[in-house]
Amino acid sequence: MSFHSLGLSAELLRAIADQHYKHPTPIQQQAVPVILDGKDVLAGAQTGTGKTAGFALPLLQLLSKRPRTKGKTSVRALILTPTRELAAQVEESVASYGKYLPLKAAVVHGGVNINPQIAKLRRGIDILVATPGRLLDHVQQRTLDLCAVEILVLDEADRMLDMGFIRDIRKILALLPVRRQNLLFFATFSDEIKTLAEDLLRSPVLIETERRNTPAESVAQLIHPVDRVRKRELLSFLIGSNNWRQVLVFTRTKHGADRLTRQLEHDGIRAAAIHSNKSQATRTRSLADFKHGDVRVLVATDIAARGLDIDHLPHVVNFELPSVSRDYVHRIGRTGRAERSGTAISLVSIDEREQLKEIERLLNRAIPREIIKGYEPDPSIKSEPILRGRNDSNQRRPGNSKPSRFRGSADSPDLGANRQYSPGKGRRNEGHGNEGLPTRGPGDASRKHGAAAHRAPNVFGIPTRGRPAGR
Repeated sequence: MSFHSLGLSAELLRAIADQHYKHPTPIQQQAVPVILDGKDVLAGAQTGTGKTAGFALPLLQLLSKRPRTKGKTSVRALILTPTRELAAQVEESVASYGKYLPLKAAVVHGGVNINPQIAKLRRGIDILVATPGRLLDHVQQRTLDLCAVEILVLDEADRMLDMGFIRDIRKILALLPVRRQNLLFFATFSDEIKTLAEDLLRSPVLIETERRNTPAESVAQLIHPVDRVRKRELLSFLIGSNNWRQVLVFTRTKHGADRLTRQLEHDGIRAAAIHSNKSQATRTRSLADFKHGDVRVLVATDIAARGLDIDHLPHVVNFELPSVSRDYVHRIGRTGRAERSGTAISLVSIDEREQLKEIERLLNRAIPREIIKGYEPDPSIKSEPILRGRNDSNQRRPGNSKPSRFRGSADSPDLGANRQYSPGKGRRNEGHGNEGLPTRGPGDASRKHGAAAHRAPNVFGIPTRGRPAGR
């Protein structure tokens, strides 16, 4: 299948050609025609699968073909993302794909001065990419008009829910017009995603290109059992003996990321850490140094690394397993992007055996083990409880917790800043709050989009595209 067969405009095809893309990815093949048809979408797609183009291309085409119905400063499409880095990446992609169209895009997120954002919003934009916290800051200051939003995209909605953004999301939904197209993208499926989809989407089409809650097949996974006190030594050995030039390493805590970075530097390995205690300028500089090869190892916490766009990243290392098993899928999804091969290695101590069991249960498979000679675990060492650092309760906002009073206190920079904003004063989202998803049986007829579209019943009762039933 070619991009021409998706029904995209000449301007978009020209922009795609500038990117040297030859063929649409599976998520693009299935999502673009459905979105162009105006349907709501619930799509499961890992990072690196071309997901952003999957919603950005049809969104740009729809807006370019429709006349404005409201004032020049009204936002027409809203894309919500969980982190600053992902927001910046998505806006860059939207601007690149839409460079031959008379549409304006902007990004707003925390960690930077709000005044330049206000100036850009006042000049008028069509497409806004935003993190929830900073978006509500603009709403509170009355610098943003959401009354004309035609298309809403929740990108990496599972991560937004994990980070405790559900209340902010619902505040934002209450401000939007009832009549709009909704696109919800997730990497890992959960009951929370199901609930949000039932509240938000109208007769959606479910698109899944991979088996649910699994990493891409192009990622080779491996576990190296090792004692906790020898993890850093083993990591340095692996990097040096294999001559790895670019490695993304995950730790559970911000303090742990800083400590590991110092230890790697002591071993003669150029390393940098990114997490919420680092300024946005420092994070941007560290990421640029990593991409350019000036830094060999980037040490990150889960939330800070969300949305990192690193081409051809060959290696991801879990220095510590995540506390939430779904985060394992997000972590290793940083490699093996765009159907390229990648390797995900986990250094696992006896203390982490329960986390490992949960991860393998989620994946429905055992991950291969390999003990490195000279780093064999000591069988006499007993398991100890994994303690969270003093500041690490801020790594994730529980869904029923209040936003932090201090901006930047968590790895998401947009957790709110003591807002007095009340959504009741905005437009009510009547009609979206309690609508369930329709039930469809196997015999229901439905119009197909694209060459090999497939629909099957599923747990939602939503028509499924792209993945055989029961897979």
